[in-house]
Amino acid sequence: MERPLERGNMTGVQQFVLLGLSTSPEIRHVLFAIFLTLYLLTLLENTLIVLLVCRHSELHKPMYFFLGNLSCLEMCYVSVTTPSLLAGLRTGPCRVPFTACIIQLFLFISLICTKCSLLASMAYDRYVAICRPLHYPLLMRPQVCLGLAVTSWLGGLLVSVVKTTCIASLSYCGPNVLNHFFCDVSPLLSLSCTHVALTELVDFISAIVTFCGTLLVALASYAAIGRAVLRITSLAARCKALSTCASHLVVVGIFYSAVLSMYSRPRLAESTDLNKLLSIIYPVATPVCSLIVYSLRNRQVHAALRRTLHLRRVSPARTALFCS
Repeated sequence: MERPLERGNMTGVQQFVLLGLSTSPEIRHVLFAIFLTLYLLTLLENTLIVLLVCRHSELHKPMYFFLGNLSCLEMCYVSVTTPSLLAGLRTGPCRVPFTACIIQLFLFISLICTKCSLLASMAYDRYVAICRPLHYPLLMRPQVCLGLAVTSWLGGLLVSVVKTTCIASLSYCGPNVLNHFFCDVSPLLSLSCTHVALTELVDFISAIVTFCGTLLVALASYAAIGRAVLRITSLAARCKALSTCASHLVVVGIFYSAVLSMYSRPRLAESTDLNKLLSIIYPVATPVCSLIVYSLRNRQVHAALRRTLHLRRVSPARTALFCS
């Protein structure tokens, strides 16, 4: 057990022990290979999307601006939780300093809240594109898109500062073992040796404002889109309208279903193995699902990628011809 460290009038632990995902060495090696592959794939393809959005002028539109922000967020998102997951699978239970644990918690909360806001902004963008197409250039002009993106990132930081400050100010007298693969809210609260009612209230209110608020924006946007699509008489036009928001709707459904399944319950006495498995869904699985959905269904991204690959193949040939 970690030796306590005096902090003011209370005692606290210097570090936490993350038990990780599995205690079986055989299973750990297999899971390590799987999650390392998913992690590298997520980083590679999200980097590619950001480069395509920045490089090709036809992708300089609000939808792809938000998609680029979402890709940047996904790379940060998986880089916060996956390394500790991989470390646990590689070496078994690992020790994390108290400060490092709080920093990981801060980044995780900030990014998950930012993702909620970005998904809501993307839903609003689709609503304006389908329900108010004549006003789209005005309502989704670059200044508005930039404002929505900045608000999403800053809002996530603000919520994270409040929640992390409350959790970090609690006293942790021991034990210091987290039955998890990263520093999450519920496992940390279960180890606190002080009264956590106020912290739980702050966590509940911030969850209502962030998750439910942004989910309502997305649902309201798609409800209005649904009504507008039903009024379209042409089947081809109806399918075209639906295809512009189908990918985003799938991603919203996967993400919010995973998050609400984890945080719709009160604080648990301890983080069980089932909760750890469920926790894999939103920090690891949802970025991969989002990437696959957007990559497979977006024709303009496909076209930009084909042109980029074609230019890379043709350019050396042109250079050689010019030199000869």
